[in-house]
Amino acid sequence: MTAGPDQLPILDVEDLSVDIPLAEGDLHAVCRVSFTVHRGETFCLVGESGCGKSITALAIMDLLPLRAKRTAKKLEFRGKELTGLKYRQMADIRGDRVAMIFQEPMTSLNPTYTIGNQLMEAIQRHRQVTQTQARDRAVFLLEKVGITAADSRLGYYPHQLSGGLRQRVMIAMALMCEPELIIADEPTTALDVTIQAQILHLLAQLQQEFNMGMILITHDLGVVARVADRVAVMYAGRIIETGTAREVFETPLHPYTQGLLDCVPVPGKTKRGEHLGSIPGIVPTLIGSQSGCSFHNRCQYAMADCGGDEPQPQTLLPGRSYRCFLNTATCRENANREPL
Repeated sequence: MTAGPDQLPILDVEDLSVDIPLAEGDLHAVCRVSFTVHRGETFCLVGESGCGKSITALAIMDLLPLRAKRTAKKLEFRGKELTGLKYRQMADIRGDRVAMIFQEPMTSLNPTYTIGNQLMEAIQRHRQVTQTQARDRAVFLLEKVGITAADSRLGYYPHQLSGGLRQRVMIAMALMCEPELIIADEPTTALDVTIQAQILHLLAQLQQEFNMGMILITHDLGVVARVADRVAVMYAGRIIETGTAREVFETPLHPYTQGLLDCVPVPGKTKRGEHLGSIPGIVPTLIGSQSGCSFHNRCQYAMADCGGDEPQPQTLLPGRSYRCFLNTATCRENANREPL
């Protein structure tokens, strides 16, 4: 369910950057990232490991390392600027109106507290509820996410549950206060294919039922194809292409996006034993000063200009843009060429 064009976004991010000082220089983990998320929409941040997806999410939640410096021209949730909020003010929003499902539930859940303790703590922090009401809400949501014998499971510790059940507990915890926005950071990592499908179906079902906006962070293009309304492709801390899922998959404009898609087998098209595409080279360092296109040392279409100034986003239509020196016609031509 994609929001209408006249609907105000629940999250509006403009020129978000995160820099982390290191002994050898500043690490530019996120560089001028901009996007919006609407209620009822699934917005996917996709890219290879280390491209800045999770740091972007942590910056929104204000959960960055102490040394990290966050700056943004705009970081608004429901029209309220988040960058100037004090710790307690942000804590009132985090876990209440905005919730996060972390990448690895075994390290996100506290091993010394029961599932019930951790679920009930969230709603008791943000709502004036009794112990009984908090417990009833926890049981209701555990059942909603497909955990049987929910009442007795409240007394379990995280290590007593399987990986799939722990991930369901994390989803239930995120829903305790009926948030308007959920950030799901690799929610299917380390789960087998069957459980992955169940978790994705569950998230989509709950999102539709509660009409939440969702930022889904993943490197799995198969997941993106199944659930995304809009997609932002990240590389080296920058968003290098945006569009609807259909646009990005059917007509990728940036060479990096094309390279990612070439690496994925396509059912019915990729023949058995056929070699998949690959992207040569390695991701450049994000430490110190940056110049030119960050992908130019791996791009088969690189030109002399690519090592000079940084390319600016080129917009085709509202919500459809790419960051490349190649013009629109050339990018579209590249999208139809043979794989890398």
